[in-house]
Order: sequence, then C-alpha cells, then structure tokens
Amino acid sequence: MKLAACALLLSIINVMIFSLLKYAAKVRKKLLLKICIFVSQNKILLKFMEVFDKYPYTAEIITEKVSEILDLERPRLNRGEALKFILSSIDLTTLNGNDTETTVKSLCDKALSFEDKSKGIPSVAAVCVYPPFVQQAKKMLFGSGINVASVAGCFPSGQSPLFIKLSEVVYVVAKGADEVDMVISRGKILEGKYEEVGTEIAAIKKICGKTLKVILETGELNSIENIRKASEIAILSGGDFIKTSTGKITPSATLEAAWVMMETIAEYHRKTGIQIGFKPAGGISEPNDAIDYYILLRHILGEKWMNKNLFRIGASRLADKIYNELTQNNIQDCYDEGKTY
Repeated sequence: MKLAACALLLSIINVMIFSLLKYAAKVRKKLLLKICIFVSQNKILLKFMEVFDKYPYTAEIITEKVSEILDLERPRLNRGEALKFILSSIDLTTLNGNDTETTVKSLCDKALSFEDKSKGIPSVAAVCVYPPFVQQAKKMLFGSGINVASVAGCFPSGQSPLFIKLSEVVYVVAKGADEVDMVISRGKILEGKYEEVGTEIAAIKKICGKTLKVILETGELNSIENIRKASEIAILSGGDFIKTSTGKITPSATLEAAWVMMETIAEYHRKTGIQIGFKPAGGISEPNDAIDYYILLRHILGEKWMNKNLFRIGASRLADKIYNELTQNNIQDCYDEGKTY
C-alpha cells in the first residue's frame, strides 16, 4: 500500500510539473516581454544601484576642496593657453525672448570672426539659439566647422508633456541642429520621480540622434544630493553632456555644482570606460571665472577632457573679453603673486 501510495504521489507530482512547464512555455514570451519592458522603464534605478557609490561629500567639504585646488593651481596656470582653450569650447549663445533674425545674424557673424590662425586664436565650438533660428544659423555657419546647438524640450522650465518636448526636438533636428540642449523637470527630481526624469531623457536622446546636453538647473535642485542624483540619472539615460544651468535663474553655474557633476562623470568613466562631457553655463562672463572651471576640469577629469567634444562653456559676453585679451597680448603666463588673475 505504501509503495502504491508513493507511486501515485510521484505520478501526481510529475503531472503537476509537466503542467507547470507547459504553462510556462505558453507564457514565456509574454513574460520575457514584460520583464524587458520593466527593465527598460526602470533601467535608471537598476544601473544607479550598479554603477554609482554613495556620494561622500557635503557642501562645506566641497567648498573647501574647490578653494584648495584653485589656490594651488592658479599660480601654475599658463593663462594664454587656458584662454585659447576656453574660447575654442564656447557655445556662443543668445536665448532671449526678444531675439530676432537680426540678433541671430549678429551672433553668427561674431562666431565667424574670432578665428585667427596666424595668432593661434581658435573659433568657438558652436552657437546656441532658440528653435525658430536653427535653420538661419545653419545656413550662415555652413562649412565653418562651427556647430549649431538648439535648446529644446520646453526650455527653460521643462514643464511640458513629453510628446510636446519630443515634437520640439524633432523640429530642431529637422532644421539642422547638430546638438540639442534639453532641460530636465526639476520638480520631478524634488518629488523623487527619478524614473520619469530618466524616461524623458532617454526618449529625447533616442529621437534626436544628436549630441544631447542635459541641463540640470542646479540652482533649483536645492542640495548636493539632488545635484548628484540628477547627474547620475542624466548620464545613465543617455546624455552626452551634463550641463549646469539655463542661465535664466539665480544662482546659475557654481563651482560647487560643477565639482559634484565632474566627480560623477569621473566615477562613471572609472567604472565603465565611457566619457561624458561637461558644460557649465549661466553667469560666466569674465575670463577669470571661466579659468576657474578650466582648472577644475583639468584637476578632476584630466587631459582626456581637454577638447571641445567633452567640454563646453555656455556664454555670450565671455568670448569677446577673451578675444580682446588674446589680441591685445595682455597675457600672463602665470599669476603674479598678490595680483588678481
């Protein structure tokens, strides 16, 4: 009886296993599809857990570190070399509500005027304009080697439905934009809706197919932790650059925010081998201010980032001031002790 009972039990178990396997085979494709969709929609969180360590520094510590590095490196600086590099990295920008075709023509004419090979003075990297002016800028800069960048995705607020953001991106790419500067929704970061932010960035990257600079608007993120989190999400979602600010609020770019963003880029590179670009923008109008970002770039990211493919500065007045200093031969190869650099 016991043997018969055992045989019956094994038979029932075998039938159950067979039935489960059969059921699993029927739903396998559907289940895998759901898993793929889940992973795709939540890849930001999954990668976040895999790639990045917990950020160890407070705002106070970062301020101290920035000050120490600048005090150490300023006296060693070759000012002429630094200014030429900065000029070659500028996204010459006009993003005003009263921009006109005349404004954009003047901007493009200025962009074309800087290069002087006999003096080793480079041209700027790109011009950056609102979407209606992309086609005009593209025509004016054709063959110059200067790229056309356009803001898109409901700049500067980022407060718009995704389909509207995507349609604007499609528009600027169709008009000839080489690069797209998008801005995240800071409100979603503050609410902890990280997946939504990542999904928007990934969707825009997929549809634009161009260099994508992701603006964090660090002045509205309220903490080092949020700047770090937004940097991680922007990188993992497909951003080619992370950018500090729109230039439309105060504070705009800060050295402390730049430090956090560049350290995030550096960590990502150490762990993946992938290089992400960095762009400070907003309120950088003086050569000395730009040089401070240059110093931090060299210190944190190093020589591999010393090119316009991985570093930009968003500015308008800065380019004229650098050019004037270079052409007037008013260059100090190093700092004079006690003098403002």
